[in-house]
Amino acid sequence: MKISGPVSAVVSSKVPALWTISPDALVFDAIKLMAEKNIGALVVMAGDRLIGVFTERDYTRKVALQGRSSKETRVREVLSPEVITVEPNQTVEDGMRLMTEHRVRHLPVVEKGKVLGIVSIGDLVNWTIFAQRATIAQMEQYIAGGAAA
Repeated sequence: MKISGPVSAVVSSKVPALWTISPDALVFDAIKLMAEKNIGALVVMAGDRLIGVFTERDYTRKVALQGRSSKETRVREVLSPEVITVEPNQTVEDGMRLMTEHRVRHLPVVEKGKVLGIVSIGDLVNWTIFAQRATIAQMEQYIAGGAAA
């Protein structure tokens, strides 16, 4: 297993469900769905078009801290204007770099305008740890095998 694997490998290792919400949905419905699914972000879609990502951070900073009502605020009102995405053929390191540079924790995975999934910083860190452990195990087997010969 390569430590610098493609983002597509991370997406394929996840539960296949992609949770989305309309930009016209109420923030209350978005946070309720995130709580039900135990996730930290939703992909915001208008039909087949990616509009953005709604996160717990959006809720806390743009609704709760500003004294807005989640039952009166639409998701579109609190979305960030820039959507940062990653392509499936980009590496896990590319995804981590994008997250760090843009200070985001979730990236939609997009190919030719189609959303294939979403990865979180936790997904990428877990992938990296798993890949490093697999590499170490292979090296230990190689060394042990070489020592016995």
